[in-house]
Amino acid sequence: MASKTRNTKQKEIINKEVNRFKTFFTAEDLYEKVKVIDKNIGLATIYRFLKTLRKNGNIFSYTCDGKLIYSKENKSHCHFVCEETGKVIHFNIDSLDFLKDKIPGSITSFQIEVRGICTKCSKS
Repeated sequence: MASKTRNTKQKEIINKEVNRFKTFFTAEDLYEKVKVIDKNIGLATIYRFLKTLRKNGNIFSYTCDGKLIYSKENKSHCHFVCEETGKVIHFNIDSLDFLKDKIPGSITSFQIEVRGICTKCSKS
């Protein structure tokens, strides 16, 4: 029974820290914040907790630079990758109206990766 109480406390701590994020975050970002509060919470616990939140629709995930990132909101995620340096530059797109007639449904969120040569590198 004591372990159930500990698990509940751990979940409360993790959930509280998730709710503090205002933007995208990684499991490692969350882990760094949580371990300051309770050093007994491991990274595997963080991953399990995030997986459950995703499964229940309480959090959303996207791929960024080969890693999963998370958001409390169903946001759109876009980035430009410079092929010269590999630098990832995030940007926003307000509308995908040009796609609405091509998609057999309604868009709730999107993830876009655009590759090319950034302005800084193309001037070199």
